[in-house]
Amino acid sequence: MIKGSPLEIDFERLWKEAMFDWHGKMPERMVNDELEEAFWAQSMKKRRDKQTDDYAKKIYEKIKQQIPQDASCIEIGPGWGNYTFSLRKDVKRLTLIDGSKSVLSYLKPYFENDASVQFVHRKWEEAEIEPHDVVIGVNCFYRMYEMNASLKKMNALAKKRAIIGLTTGPIQPHYVVLDEQFGYDIQYPRRDYIGIVNMLYQLGIYANCKMIKLEREHRYDTMAQLYEAQSKKIRSPQFDPAHVEASLERLIVFEDGQYVYRYPFYAAIISWEPVKGHE
Repeated sequence: MIKGSPLEIDFERLWKEAMFDWHGKMPERMVNDELEEAFWAQSMKKRRDKQTDDYAKKIYEKIKQQIPQDASCIEIGPGWGNYTFSLRKDVKRLTLIDGSKSVLSYLKPYFENDASVQFVHRKWEEAEIEPHDVVIGVNCFYRMYEMNASLKKMNALAKKRAIIGLTTGPIQPHYVVLDEQFGYDIQYPRRDYIGIVNMLYQLGIYANCKMIKLEREHRYDTMAQLYEAQSKKIRSPQFDPAHVEASLERLIVFEDGQYVYRYPFYAAIISWEPVKGHE
């Protein structure tokens, strides 16, 4: 429970503190542009033709409801195009901004004959771009340290609507069992959508927020692979593998020769009409 006025809490400071790892160090990928580029170069190699994540379809259905007809649109951090390909069908003009050359190189061939799609190789914080009707960013804020400035820029460049999408928890249910039943220290998420809602509030922007319930699925060939993958968020220096097995026992099903772990998660769609005087 937050005590006292929320105006007394510096939510941007909390966001910045949560960027540091559990040992108090800033992860190298957060500050090293070459390492970030290498990550995206590898990610793009794994993508098939217009391959997107299944959950993105449900998220885009909600985003689409916020987009005016015949709008110009900025998409921040398009990645492998989870929302880009659908956006292009629903907007008149689309500008893609990304700090990764690999991301833009992956997307360009799909729009090489489309003069209505522009590509800007810059970080959002550094990009110089004209206002558009809509500014959208989904899951693209993980390296943004000066979040107030980033949010102000979205607000300033959106003529009609600013939209943020962020996938969120809860944490996998077996980690709650490991915490509450077996007493392990768990790496719970520290940056979340509610921090962005609160930062906007402190900037004088009263944003709408809608939650979408989704489902995540992991498949493993062996239980050993499953146990290894699903014990990575245990912070305690030592743990009993039997406890991991017990926490997962009722959550795993065997289908088509694989062990399947399904659990719920959510997406938050935060949107607002631009507020003047926040540049």
